Amino acid sequence: MSSPAPRTVITFGTFDVFHVGHLKVIERAAALGDRLVVGVSADELNLRKKGREPVFSQGERLAIVAALKPVDEVFVEESLELKRHYIQQYAADVLVMGDDWAGKFDEFGDICEVVYLARTPAISTTALIEKISGGS
Repeated sequence: MSSPAPRTVITFGTFDVFHVGHLKVIERAAALGDRLVVGVSADELNLRKKGREPVFSQGERLAIVAALKPVDEVFVEESLELKRHYIQQYAADVLVMGDDWAGKFDEFGDICEVVYLARTPAISTTALIEKISGGS
């Protein structure tokens, strides 16, 4: 009897100023399958998405995420419009996103399961950057 095909999970993020919230999302995403693929937002995509450049470069963020035990593969996410392509390219069975994106990726339910995970309360990269820079 053959074993079931491994379940591939894919998730995306900037993963700048890496914190415990990032780690929890990655661990929870990995627990939903056998293989975890992570798309790390390109510097240019982050600039378009958030209106600022990341603190850590694309190469540094890729290296940090790739070094995490639950992560099997990383790649650069060049565009939000390419999500369907990335899901298909990596043969993902599950797309995991933070619940701040709830409903925005339901259209991919035709090719994979879509799961929105609750964010870790009271932590965000933006808040950390403001705290470090002497803001709020």
